[in-house]
Amino acid sequence: MAKYEKMIKLVAVGKVRDRFFDSRCQEFLTRLSAYGKCETVILPDSNVGSEGKAMLKEIDKERNSFVIALTEEGQEFSTAEFSAMIGRIDRKILFIIGGPFGIAPEVKSHADMMMALSKMTFTHEMARMIFLEQIYRALNLLNGGSYHH
Repeated sequence: MAKYEKMIKLVAVGKVRDRFFDSRCQEFLTRLSAYGKCETVILPDSNVGSEGKAMLKEIDKERNSFVIALTEEGQEFSTAEFSAMIGRIDRKILFIIGGPFGIAPEVKSHADMMMALSKMTFTHEMARMIFLEQIYRALNLLNGGSYHH
């Protein structure tokens, strides 16, 4: 049993259509299961307003969760800092990842924290894959694994 088990829910917009990114996302989701329950909710692509309403419904379902919205104006972390931050959260973590046009302001206002993956811009598919890898890396690091060198 892992020392640091986490319940994680990832709410993201749009299916990953690129096979490479999709297979890597699935791989990291599978690996994450070693560190607790990880569920994903994929919302349909539409517009920021409609996506925002759907995201708020997911946030309402998880009232006691710690909500982290991935957005370019959020705080940046090194991998070690991100890992330590996740380790300090003592409840389910709900990560919100927007689509190509970002996250609606009303969703950002409901977040406990806003986090930036990078100052650079990535496709939403690429960002999802990179972020899942970083969640896995952070939890592996917390548990003394060898994935992070």
